[in-house]
Amino acid sequence: MSFSGKYELQHQENFEPFMKALGLPDDEIQKGKDLKSISEIVQDGKKFKITVTTGSKVVKNEFTIGEESEVELLNGEKAKVVVQMEGNNKLVTQVKGMKSVTELNGDIITYTMTMGDLTLKRVSKRI
Repeated sequence: MSFSGKYELQHQENFEPFMKALGLPDDEIQKGKDLKSISEIVQDGKKFKITVTTGSKVVKNEFTIGEESEVELLNGEKAKVVVQMEGNNKLVTQVKGMKSVTELNGDIITYTMTMGDLTLKRVSKRI
């Protein structure tokens, strides 16, 4: 199953409390919560290029399944991660005490990030 495509954010849960826990200032959280977010994924075998555009902010990350890569987090921090694939539709990694799972089901991508008992869930649809 290929992740390649463009996806538009449909809805998200717990954005504000999660971003607050990450240390983002309230004004940035308020600006970011209602912005349209488009994710573009290019998958070439085990290599991934992901570009997320939210308003005027663009975050680009590249990684290869099973290899250490440096990625930019939601709060702008850089971190080293190793992304694993579970089955043929789920990308999983641990970063700075958080578990990140990206799952593709048909035209829907669900991105879930868990930190302690707080979970951010973002659902995007292929456009």
